[in-house]
Amino acid sequence: MRAAYALDLQHLALQVDVMGLRVQDALASSSEVLLTGDLELAARVIAGDDAIDRMFVTLTERCYDLLSRQSPVASDLRLVVSVIRIVGDLERTGDLCLRIAKLAPEHHLLAANPTSFEILGTMAREAQELFATAVRAFTQRDLRVAHSLEQRDDAMDSYLRRLMAAILELQGPNAVPEAIQTLVAGRALERIADHSVMIGERLRYMLTGNVESLSREVGP
Repeated sequence: MRAAYALDLQHLALQVDVMGLRVQDALASSSEVLLTGDLELAARVIAGDDAIDRMFVTLTERCYDLLSRQSPVASDLRLVVSVIRIVGDLERTGDLCLRIAKLAPEHHLLAANPTSFEILGTMAREAQELFATAVRAFTQRDLRVAHSLEQRDDAMDSYLRRLMAAILELQGPNAVPEAIQTLVAGRALERIADHSVMIGERLRYMLTGNVESLSREVGP
């Protein structure tokens, strides 16, 4: 019975790996949409979000099923509880990719100001790197990589401050819609970075049992 349960846990973790890669692809595509305004690619990101949502529901239900079937030992319990929270981070990251993709029809507003658009491009690259690092940390159960995420998140916060300063300098008849679209994109990228950091912190809890890393949550 315990051996079968262990196999179920391994399968659960593999499914999380698959979901992480699916969201990683969505992030790469939505970042490309942000930079190019590619409407066809945006449509694919939007259509693909349903699959991410279904994976979230399936994995969450699977976790509760595993919890109800046995009383897992401490490390197994931490794995299941952590997966419940991690798939939530993955699902919300997918939603943020969707939010970015939906900006495609107004790409001209995002690209109108070279300064803010360049910062958005930098933030998109940084968000992709942070999220890929979080996925790799979970897949490899790498505590060192998980620890590295929090330090790198400081850079994203700095980029967001620079973006806000650039938004305040916008002028002209389209300044307000440009500011709104730019802020939506920037905040989405900053939240993706936050979810990446949280995945690392949940992994640290899963591997060590240290609850100090779970002191914060990411807003919607």
